[in-house]
Amino acid sequence: MVDSSVSDSSADLVITGCTALVHDDQERIGFDADATIVIRDGVIESVRTGPADVDAREVIDARGQVAMPGLINCHTHSAMVTLRGVAEDVQTDEWFNDYVWPTESNLTETDVELGARLACAEMIRGGVTTFADHYFSMGAVAAVVAETGMRAQLGEAFFSSQGPEGRERSLRFALERRDPADGRITTALAPHAPYTVDDADLTATAELAREDGLPIHIHASENRDQAAVSLARLGVTPIEVLQRTGILHADVLIAHGTGILDRDLPVLASATGRVAVASAPRGYLKFAWPTTTPPRALSEIGIPVGLATDGAASNNSLDVWESMALTALIQKSTTGDPRWLTSRQALHHATLQSARAVGLDLEEVEHGRVALARAHA
Repeated sequence: MVDSSVSDSSADLVITGCTALVHDDQERIGFDADATIVIRDGVIESVRTGPADVDAREVIDARGQVAMPGLINCHTHSAMVTLRGVAEDVQTDEWFNDYVWPTESNLTETDVELGARLACAEMIRGGVTTFADHYFSMGAVAAVVAETGMRAQLGEAFFSSQGPEGRERSLRFALERRDPADGRITTALAPHAPYTVDDADLTATAELAREDGLPIHIHASENRDQAAVSLARLGVTPIEVLQRTGILHADVLIAHGTGILDRDLPVLASATGRVAVASAPRGYLKFAWPTTTPPRALSEIGIPVGLATDGAASNNSLDVWESMALTALIQKSTTGDPRWLTSRQALHHATLQSARAVGLDLEEVEHGRVALARAHA
């Protein structure tokens, strides 16, 4: 219901009669019945129990519905939704070399735009309001995000094989496209991985990130094989490569990290930048990787672990609800402890921890210790 008679000082939207899911930094979750949510200037102003005497341009009667923070997919390749099913039941190297990379080399900017449009629709339908994307032709993705009303952190991926132009293109995109769409789009530098981006490029990226106040989004220690190969060839792990090149002195989102070793934990703990790890468990099962992202060990050293889907070519889905369920089940099996990881903790990873992973400032709502992300109501 829209009321055209209200004043300019009125709230944008009031949602009444809903059950509000609220949770805090200690992973405590509660349900407030008959709640009223007030949104003003695009920001959740308050969550309160019972009716609220507030003028609003629009009022939604949400009886029988649950209101909760939007889910955040903190590592994906949205355009890869068009590659869903392109390679099944194959080894990781075969998946990349024989199927995905040859197909990607023929994708056009229009292909990326259409894939991003389909991916955004799929994520919106699944309750995702924000995603972190790491791909190419990101200008097309930015246009889709602006149109859909979603929020995203976008990074133009580059490889050292592209020469200096790859890194320069990633920087140009990050500087030119940050903070458009009323602040819903932020940007990151996006070197692909330590095994495809050399130390010189990583060092230069770290310096650019610090100079221009940009975060970095990178794949690293994706699996144990990568860690073993890095140790054999270089004498250091991929995480230690990030340390020696200065990446860990910037704000960095590390995708996957199933190959993080015990020796990497003090390295990550000593990072001077904000470090987070994104976990996309379904892909790890698909590739039969023997280990998964270690959220317990990372949590113990203060590093948030956000939940993700990766691209639909490796996951076959952009369903963060499924990532929550798989994270909880895999952690129980991996640790041999049915008390870890709980469904409430999984929700915390998919919302508040994922928000921190993508550098999202949370709108703190003083309602007990509720913290709700800025999101579409």
